[in-house]
Amino acid sequence: MSVNDVATLILLGGFLGLMAMRLPIAFALGISSLATAWYLGLPTLMVAQRMVNGLNSFTFLAVPFFILAGQIMTEGGIADRLVRLADVLVGRIRGGLAQVNVFASTLFGGISGSSVADVASIGSFLIPAMRKRGYSPGYSVAVTVTSSVQGVLIPPSQNMIYYALAAGGLPIGKLFLAGYLPGFLLSAMLMAICWIMAVRQGHPEGERYTLRRAAAIAVEAMIGLFTMVIIIGGIVAGIFTATESAAVAVVYALLVTFLVYRSMDAAKVMTVLRGTLRTVGMVVAIIMTSSAFGFLLSYLKIPAMLTDAILGVSSEPVFVLLMLNVLLLVLGLLMDMGVLILLVTPILLPIATSVGVDPIHFGIIMMLNLGIGLCTPPVGTSLLVGCAIGGVPVERALRDFAPFYLAMLAVLLLVTYLPVLSLGLPALLD
Repeated sequence: MSVNDVATLILLGGFLGLMAMRLPIAFALGISSLATAWYLGLPTLMVAQRMVNGLNSFTFLAVPFFILAGQIMTEGGIADRLVRLADVLVGRIRGGLAQVNVFASTLFGGISGSSVADVASIGSFLIPAMRKRGYSPGYSVAVTVTSSVQGVLIPPSQNMIYYALAAGGLPIGKLFLAGYLPGFLLSAMLMAICWIMAVRQGHPEGERYTLRRAAAIAVEAMIGLFTMVIIIGGIVAGIFTATESAAVAVVYALLVTFLVYRSMDAAKVMTVLRGTLRTVGMVVAIIMTSSAFGFLLSYLKIPAMLTDAILGVSSEPVFVLLMLNVLLLVLGLLMDMGVLILLVTPILLPIATSVGVDPIHFGIIMMLNLGIGLCTPPVGTSLLVGCAIGGVPVERALRDFAPFYLAMLAVLLLVTYLPVLSLGLPALLD
């Protein structure tokens, strides 16, 4: 074996071995990177510089602000108000609570930007409510978990910022706009599945609202939803950068929860800050170590070898995209979404662009693929959180996931082979 072959084995084998030993991902990335650099005789200082450079981006500052804004919205009771708004709008459709669950995820995903936050906040009261209304435990979890994928598609998505950084600095505004149509399409498909299942299983409709009560609920919820207008409108109109819009969103969220909803106090602020600090700490560690890991992947020419292997079979865009989808779906079963975005974007993006795929289009394909991974065992975070809330074993809940998995795969194929779904809205900025 050549020196590069041994180094590749140390890098990839070491990382997978440390992961199998249940070492935290950041440590697995860092240790395998240091061991590989040592074997290759590269200066340790070079690895450290690559780790620091991974954070040397003004755009990255948007991540902690978006995490903080999402935490404030969750603790400040905005999720409750969005569920009530969803109940007003779609609760009367057959299978009302399931429809409300999907629609509320669409609204909340546009504020929290996180699938797991969606499951934890909305699922904590909708899953028990669905069970009380006669929905099976597994079905209640399946609806909640699969609809949460909209949180990684509908802006502001933290994972899109990771992709923009890993791709070399794509425009955040265009990426955010690209997620809307796929997110709404996924919502429509999941609601259609809920309606079909409601007819087959006799699920009940939701409650009726008087016009006055419906208007009051809508006005109260719209105040929180205005966060989306601040973030997306500010970026698209050129008023804010992504980082500035995230900071403004934090200030607005604090004002709304303190002065309008009056649902935030000093104790909740400390809870929000602790949760944000914990999350940001994990994100920073992963970004730093994945930057060093990615540098060594490039040094060993692993992306180029993978490109040659795939294009050596066929250079037809249809085939290449199919292969990339399969690869991302398999990887999504094994690793967490944020880490995968940082690791595989520098490897797979050149393959996609070599066959004429727009980087923004490929970003949405990746988001949806890895979002599906959040809903699948063995490491799907959203799946595990949903099952914990619902008190249902994973293997039992999975029986109810089949129609929802099929719906998500159908949307994935449409997004993959109909680029206009991703590129139509961003084209308006050109």
